[in-house]
Amino acid sequence: MANSILQHPLFGLSLSVISYALANLLYQRWRFMHPLFSCTGFIIIVLVSFRIPYEDFKRGADVLTLLLGPATVALGVPLYKYRELIRRNLARVLISVLAGSITGIAASAVIVGLLGGSQSIILSMLPKSVSSAISIEIAARLGAIPELTAVLTTLTGLLGSMFGTRILRWFRIRDDISIGIAIGTAAHGIGTARVFKDSEQQGGFAGLSMGICGIMTSILFIPIYMWLK
Repeated sequence: MANSILQHPLFGLSLSVISYALANLLYQRWRFMHPLFSCTGFIIIVLVSFRIPYEDFKRGADVLTLLLGPATVALGVPLYKYRELIRRNLARVLISVLAGSITGIAASAVIVGLLGGSQSIILSMLPKSVSSAISIEIAARLGAIPELTAVLTTLTGLLGSMFGTRILRWFRIRDDISIGIAIGTAAHGIGTARVFKDSEQQGGFAGLSMGICGIMTSILFIPIYMWLK
């Protein structure tokens, strides 16, 4: 009976929804507790404590994964709304995203290299700043470890959403366009979802920057791929 419940798709779906609801309650009380961070931690604790196979949880969680497509398409709404503002600042966006993409790749290689990381770990770390779908594919093409890349990409988004805006404001960067570009470039979808809570304009520019960053990063990895081959 218990196994049939755990293997039912509603189990993973229910666990995800309940965990996120609890995480939001914690976030309302302690603002530093990012909902996705505490939600992920709660799910891990439940799965490990009750020795529930990840495959059983994934059957239901995949239902939520299907919603990522419509959610991504919905980012086009603020792009249309702020199309004139985007057009006037397009050069600023392109230059900033390109600089951020190059910096993210180079910094990852330097930091992991200085810490003594192997080539496979370095390659797995390089595409961490773009969305999971793109970073995992890049890692596979490079002969890296896609599973490790997926973890690093998620952590990058979480840390960027938790501390990115605070760090930018600490450096006296407060305008919506700059914050949106920075978070979208460095923290992909998770960071974009976070800044939407502060400002629709921030979210719009973050969504635009996230998409451009994915394209630019993929192009930047072409010479790296050719060099490795």
